Amino acid sequence: MRNDRKISIIGAGHVGSHVGSALLAQGLCDQLVYLDTNRPMASAQADDLQDMVSFTSRQARVWAGDYSDLEDAGILVVCASGPICKEDRLEELEESVRVMDEIIPPLKASGFSGVVLVITNPVDLVARYLAVRLGLPWGRLLGSGTNLDTARQVRELSRRTGVAQGSIRGMVLGEHGESQVSCWSQVSAGGVPIARLMERDPVWKELDLAQMEDAARAAGWGILCGKGSTEFGIGNSAAQIIQAIQGGEGRILPVSVPVDGKAGGVFASLPCVLGKNGVERVLTPALSPEEQERFDRSLARMEEYWQTVKERSEQP
Repeated sequence: MRNDRKISIIGAGHVGSHVGSALLAQGLCDQLVYLDTNRPMASAQADDLQDMVSFTSRQARVWAGDYSDLEDAGILVVCASGPICKEDRLEELEESVRVMDEIIPPLKASGFSGVVLVITNPVDLVARYLAVRLGLPWGRLLGSGTNLDTARQVRELSRRTGVAQGSIRGMVLGEHGESQVSCWSQVSAGGVPIARLMERDPVWKELDLAQMEDAARAAGWGILCGKGSTEFGIGNSAAQIIQAIQGGEGRILPVSVPVDGKAGGVFASLPCVLGKNGVERVLTPALSPEEQERFDRSLARMEEYWQTVKERSEQP
């Protein structure tokens, strides 16, 4: 029987370890199991996180396991990736697909029937590849998408206006990468649309939206170059998505899904209603003509890259 509070993570590196840390800190799991080809590292991460449990409000068991542990898991987080790390995430596709090809056979054989959250970059294409190869029902597999990019855009707005991050609303959509779209038409602070703020507020009038969009887009690469990995932001982004799935309260987040409603279609981020079975519904925002054009270009860019792995995705 599926246990929604049992979470498995494939990939025990920087990202996987911080996803686990965020889940435990927020009390989102009772069982947490790591799978990694580097078994000693997975065991060490599990032991380190088990030590952390002594300082959290909820008891949990953490261990390094194998694919047999997935049979009753409610959520699977895919973080595994190769050593390649590029400024343009799409250039990581070939190596990431190679890693997915190693994961897919034992995952299929495990009997897993829960929700899959993909984090491995390029996340939109890797999510699409896994969706096609695994054949899961629509909505049960999603990518972390632009949930983190949205937080980075909010961070830039907060820094430049002095408005608390929690008071700013808006979403980055499309690719988690170079063609992502900052949808300024959807941004507000305290419920006031950004267009109105830029007309009337002296602080907001000074904003250079193009510059902020570039800063948000480049934020991940800047962190990576500065410290060697990104981990805290994506760890908590994943925890927020998982909390929304577990809670089943209909929270809306920008995650990566098939934009045409078909499991094998192009994946990109749109506002999605999340629930117990993953993605419950996809909402279609009213974008400006320029934003819609850029969103369509983002889809076309990812479709172009998809053609390089499409034949491999059709393997039995």
